[in-house]
Amino acid sequence: MQQEKEMSFIDHLEELRWHIIRATIAIFSAALIAFIGKDILFDTLIFGPTKSDFFTYDLLCRASSLLGFDSFCNTAFEFEIQSRTMAGQFSAHIWTSITFGFVIAFPYVLYEFWKFISPGLYASERKNSRGFIVVSSLLFFIGVLFGYFVVCPLSINFLGTYSVANQVHNDFDLNSYIGLVRASVLASGFIFELPIIIFYLTKVGLVTPEFLKRNRKYALVIVLIIAAVITPPDVASQIIVAIPVVILYQVSILISRIVLKRQKQKSKTP
Repeated sequence: MQQEKEMSFIDHLEELRWHIIRATIAIFSAALIAFIGKDILFDTLIFGPTKSDFFTYDLLCRASSLLGFDSFCNTAFEFEIQSRTMAGQFSAHIWTSITFGFVIAFPYVLYEFWKFISPGLYASERKNSRGFIVVSSLLFFIGVLFGYFVVCPLSINFLGTYSVANQVHNDFDLNSYIGLVRASVLASGFIFELPIIIFYLTKVGLVTPEFLKRNRKYALVIVLIIAAVITPPDVASQIIVAIPVVILYQVSILISRIVLKRQKQKSKTP
């Protein structure tokens, strides 16, 4: 009997291994496409926010004007991006392609994750969570777009033009710049998964709408801290980033309320 349990555990690990392998193959397949399309990946996407005609800057200029600020209206970048190591550009090419591959393959990675955990769920739980992959992927991609078109330009506009003295000229390392873009995009993508996280925390009883309402003021402080971390220390930037996160929190409260309402209705039905 002990041997049988041990074998079932090994089989379980073997199944997990194949899910990870298939997800990894999907990521590297998308990464290979990105690696081949180097010009589009870097000239158009990665270095797009460094161009003064990047259309987001016009939208940010109008948004900041509505908030009473005069930011993002004169974007002129004079900095240069340099690679100071022999393998710097090749390494950046590889890791940027892998990051892009992960973003593109994210729905399939979720699918493999779902295939692994779904056999351990009840039929009703699998039915109620049917849209998990679609909704999670949609929120992730919205967050990625928000990070790329909002957070990245905000950060580049501030940090690229910031100077402590006229004698200091901004010349940024390639890995430093790509790291900023990568962190902004991935962090925003995962932050936008908040409604999904609240959904499952509510289902297991760890979170309630009352708890979220009662701690709203603390959540707002955390939101402002997150906005300060992923954006430059500019008031207009922090407000622009904080607004969608606050909206996500309010949506999470609504989702939590709906989940509890459905659970109560099911408990009343014989």
